[in-house]
Amino acid sequence: MKHYTSVLSIAGSDSGGGAGIQADIKTISALGCYAATAITAVTVQNTIGVEAVHPVPTDIIRGQIEAVLSDIGADAVKTGMLHSAEVVLTVSEMLRKHKVRNVVIDPVMVSTSGHRLIEESAVKTLRKELIPLARVITPNIPEAEILLGAERLDTQKALPEAARKLAHIYNVSVLLKAGHLSEDLLTDYFYDNETGILLELPSQRIQTKNTHGTGCTMSSAFAALLAKGESLPEAAKRAKEYVANAILYGADYEIGHGHGPVNHFYESCR
Repeated sequence: MKHYTSVLSIAGSDSGGGAGIQADIKTISALGCYAATAITAVTVQNTIGVEAVHPVPTDIIRGQIEAVLSDIGADAVKTGMLHSAEVVLTVSEMLRKHKVRNVVIDPVMVSTSGHRLIEESAVKTLRKELIPLARVITPNIPEAEILLGAERLDTQKALPEAARKLAHIYNVSVLLKAGHLSEDLLTDYFYDNETGILLELPSQRIQTKNTHGTGCTMSSAFAALLAKGESLPEAAKRAKEYVANAILYGADYEIGHGHGPVNHFYESCR
């Protein structure tokens, strides 16, 4: 009997389809895994920005996670938008109960358009309750600054030490993304907390407005690759490669009036 390799995404819904749960499902599917979901919030959102956020009650979030993990199971879990301390606690409780190993946390705090997606109290709870359950976290620079206590990361040179510091503070492997910097050659850094190895993951900046959902895509790709049995370094490299190609092959498409999505299914669209 064949079995699917499954990944559970616990995140918010993006009505525009480019980020959140929708990006997660596309990424997980494109990488050959079965995508299950637990929706934490419904956003009113398109390529221009986020207009409103409607939280899903915690008992429904808990029920979705229980329904998936008690029946389908998950070879990896990815978390995205967890907007309140209560939601973070609910997710933490369920991950502890089901003892999921491959947990990838995308510490979503602010949207690309600048809309705050997490309450202040949730940041403290995320640090204390959820990150200790993770195998990997995938912060961008603004998120890393918050997790480090507002330390400024405004140069490429600051990122390796910041990745190490985050790993040592939270006892977790860290993929620190450089996309918010202005250089043409961007280098993400992956610190493997299980071996102490630091990887440089360089890529050339692609001139396009179609970058909506890249953070969701990166963390989902990482989770899918871990679910398939890849090592941490290999999963980091392949996740980076997948996102870079998704941006490249989606760069010339026109959709909406703002920041369009990446091309998750670029392999079948070439």
